[in-house]
Amino acid sequence: MQKHSGFILVFVIVVFLDQLTKIIIVNYIPYLSEIKIIPDFFSLVNVRNPGGAFGFLANQSDIVRIVVFIGMAFIAAGVVLWFYKTTPKEFIWLRLAYAMILGGAAGNLTDRIRLGYVIDFFDVYIKNMHWPAFNIADSAITISMGIVVYHALFKNVTKD
Repeated sequence: MQKHSGFILVFVIVVFLDQLTKIIIVNYIPYLSEIKIIPDFFSLVNVRNPGGAFGFLANQSDIVRIVVFIGMAFIAAGVVLWFYKTTPKEFIWLRLAYAMILGGAAGNLTDRIRLGYVIDFFDVYIKNMHWPAFNIADSAITISMGIVVYHALFKNVTKD
């Protein structure tokens, strides 16, 4: 357990921050409302995403979405844990990135199971061109994937 304490700590922090920020947003920003932080660029919003990234499966029934997303989460968790286990210990940032990926997936899966949708609240845009709203879990996954891609391109990550 102690040899994986950093992994577990990062996982728990990501899930905690994701769920805490969503609770704050839901309690302080009415549904479909917005607080402009940087005009014409960044707002906090309260939106519900029943689908996946970019609305994937948004028009499917609740049961189809939940079954598909739970199945995908378990498959992804298995793959990420395998990568974690087979990554040499000296690649600390890469191993912690795997914890962030799992934490992000767990945060969004918690929403899906509990609410039937994911709460998104970061809105980045230029004038009227909006990137899809996202949350802490999405950010953790995206940042982590950047770390994974960096290691894949520029580091020799193999077990000797």
